[in-house]
Amino acid sequence: MEKVRTIVLAKSVFADNDQDAQMLREHLNEKGVLLVNVMSSPGAGKTTTLISLIQRLKVKFRVGVMEADIESNVDAVTVAEKTHCPSIQLHTGGMCHLDADMTRQGLQGLGAENFDLIFLENVGNLVCPAEYDTGAQLNMTILSVPEGDDKPLKYPLIYEKCGLVLINKMDTLAYFDFDLERCKESIRARNPKAEIIPISAKTGENLDSVAHYFQRAIDNLKEDVKCQNRTTKS
Repeated sequence: MEKVRTIVLAKSVFADNDQDAQMLREHLNEKGVLLVNVMSSPGAGKTTTLISLIQRLKVKFRVGVMEADIESNVDAVTVAEKTHCPSIQLHTGGMCHLDADMTRQGLQGLGAENFDLIFLENVGNLVCPAEYDTGAQLNMTILSVPEGDDKPLKYPLIYEKCGLVLINKMDTLAYFDFDLERCKESIRARNPKAEIIPISAKTGENLDSVAHYFQRAIDNLKEDVKCQNRTTKS
């Protein structure tokens, strides 16, 4: 009797998604659209942070938002009402993450070509979202002070994948046992290239610095597109 065969699907599933993600990323690069995948645990302040950032960035850039949740459209409505920027809700059908194909569908619904910058607020989770490439050019993680400074030790993958880490709710630092420098060291041990910026979405602390970070990223992307177009024409 033939033994039962075990088929490992993870490799092929991830490989297919990675290929789709790379194609999506190249398309966005060609169009000069910066897609930012925003990840964090529930309650870290993703939506509040995005609202504060968008209010600073929309003066110069065309900004759109995609909100991902298992159910409800609360965050999409909140962002649209408070920023007056286009926002759509993505329902994941019970899945705790977005993949490249879901992201593509969202971009089509939003109309990616109409924007300079699109924030994709992923499902609140420190595990699943980090495992799937969405096709974004930049991954950003938000860690809040009340969560504790040990999160980079417990959930290393999400920090390894991020180019930008915001440490939010710095206005509560006096009330929690949170060692900022130890947290930074833990992040850098996993990702030496990550930009780490302590902020407070509530008070606005350092949000101008984060807005400047995105401004530089968008300007650099636009310049790359111009250079590519000049090369193609020549």
